[in-house]
Amino acid sequence: MLIPLVVALTFGTAGCSPGAETGAEPRATASPSATDGPGRTGESSATPVPTRPAATPSPLDAAAGTALEALGDLSVKGRAPRTGYDRALFGDAWADVDGNGCDTRNDVLARDLVDLTYESGSDCVVTSGLLHDPYTGHDVPFVRGIATSADVQIDHVVALSDSWQKGAQSWDAATREAFANDPGNLLAVDGPTNMSKGDGDAATWLPPNKAVRCAYVARQVAVKTAYGLWVTAAERDAIARVLATCPDEPLPAVVGPPAGSSPGSSGTTAPADPSTSPSTDAPAGVVEFANCAAAWAAGAAPLHRGDPGYAARLDRDGDSVACETPP
Repeated sequence: MLIPLVVALTFGTAGCSPGAETGAEPRATASPSATDGPGRTGESSATPVPTRPAATPSPLDAAAGTALEALGDLSVKGRAPRTGYDRALFGDAWADVDGNGCDTRNDVLARDLVDLTYESGSDCVVTSGLLHDPYTGHDVPFVRGIATSADVQIDHVVALSDSWQKGAQSWDAATREAFANDPGNLLAVDGPTNMSKGDGDAATWLPPNKAVRCAYVARQVAVKTAYGLWVTAAERDAIARVLATCPDEPLPAVVGPPAGSSPGSSGTTAPADPSTSPSTDAPAGVVEFANCAAAWAAGAAPLHRGDPGYAARLDRDGDSVACETPP
């Protein structure tokens, strides 16, 4: 069953403030009694009872509908090998999965940016805007272009590579494409900060802006819940530490896998390495570049849509320009 899409993703400080700690009062010290006779010793001091820190909220005690509750339902396993992972296994970058005539990247830019302008004659292709970046708390201008598009990137909150190592290897192609384009797993963010994250999970990376960490890990829990992905023990513990400061953080909604699919149990074998298969974007008779390093080595990069060797799988940000920067 599809979970309704949350159109506006908000990050705030509400619910993320640390809870107050409580402690026991030390036991009173007894004074020597004036009536103590020989052989009787009054207590001159008593060992104080140590103050107990506040207990970390447990998923077992979490309120219904919270991210902390959902965290307790996630399977905990080791990370599977990254062997065989390729971005193209999740479909063409930024497909129009909702059929609104705009690719996913432009949908997210239009949702997360303000002061938008669009390409002439289009109500879809965003050419400029301003991002209030959740990861840093700074404003980041966006201008579409070879040298500037990467200033604002679309982050998979649960990285594609991370999903591959925690359950996605068994998905069918439709589920992987849905996951890669699910608006609930996507945020427009500061480009360099997104690059520093890489494919890290909560155990290895959290947003520098501490005010959004509760909402960030809650969204990771929501995505992994919807798609049946697991977490590692270190990842679970890292998420729990964040949610301990905001135990009532709600579980946000995501679109989830397509109807009829069974994430994590399809048993579908991953397709062959797409770098060995012909690309539908490459002109007939032209040898396709296996990756951007090969394109730069050949002196052909950057590659614009329609250029010999251009392929959608090389255009990771979906702006019609592949391999913008040297590897």
